[in-house]
Amino acid sequence: MRADGKKLKGADPMYQVAAHIMAKRSDAMNMITLDIPVEPMSKYLNEKRKEGKRYSHLSLIIAAYLQTVAEFPALNRFVVNKTIYRRNEIAIGMVVLKGGKIDSHGTMSKLYLQPNYSLDDVQETIEKYIEDNRKEENENGTDKIIKVLLSIPGLLRFGVCFFKFLDKHGLLPKSIIDVSPFHVSAVVTNLASIRTNHIYHHIYDFGTTSIALAMGNLREVPVRAKGEIEFERCMPIGMVMDERIASGSYFALAFRKFKKLLADPSKLETPSEVINEDY
Repeated sequence: MRADGKKLKGADPMYQVAAHIMAKRSDAMNMITLDIPVEPMSKYLNEKRKEGKRYSHLSLIIAAYLQTVAEFPALNRFVVNKTIYRRNEIAIGMVVLKGGKIDSHGTMSKLYLQPNYSLDDVQETIEKYIEDNRKEENENGTDKIIKVLLSIPGLLRFGVCFFKFLDKHGLLPKSIIDVSPFHVSAVVTNLASIRTNHIYHHIYDFGTTSIALAMGNLREVPVRAKGEIEFERCMPIGMVMDERIASGSYFALAFRKFKKLLADPSKLETPSEVINEDY
């Protein structure tokens, strides 16, 4: 039994077959761009700032994604060694720039969330995560294990191959999984913070990452309104998904929920009204 998930007993036979046909996560990647209207988010953030509360676009995105996962738990599945699992936890992998400067090197770790978190809980978790990882003198678990692997010639190659073998057979210790940025529910990257367009971030063949969200520079998107074409300022998010964990219609419903929450961020102030268990 894996330390980070349980084998899915009621998986659709089609997806069990797909896990064998598309044995690698890179084989099963689907990509889509979600254009999120930025006005409702900016209006909400400004109103809250006047009340003395400071949230970020990033916290809104992660809080909305968390509530989406609470209602659509299949998003938190993963596939390893042709087997579909439901994850025991919700973990978000995120890069933080040391010193907070564009030209500084980054570190990647992960933050843990609960399905009943409110926006305040998410904001507090993100702030602590960034504070802990941004200091130049601080090393997280990921940094430490990389330093060990690089300390002896040849150890990196052996270590990575050994970790891959253990992971494939469900034997990777929880202590390694806890510091691995490759064993997460989703990777989230805010490329707008470094003034870059959104991308379709890869989901690694090693580990358990099934979803990647990459936020990019704002852009004008043409929309039809009252028979005319207007331009709406949107935040594009490049979404990459492992199609072996859920159907296309399931993803569509989930992303519709995600966009609906961001159209009215006040809904994020309270925990999700619906928290479903995966089967």
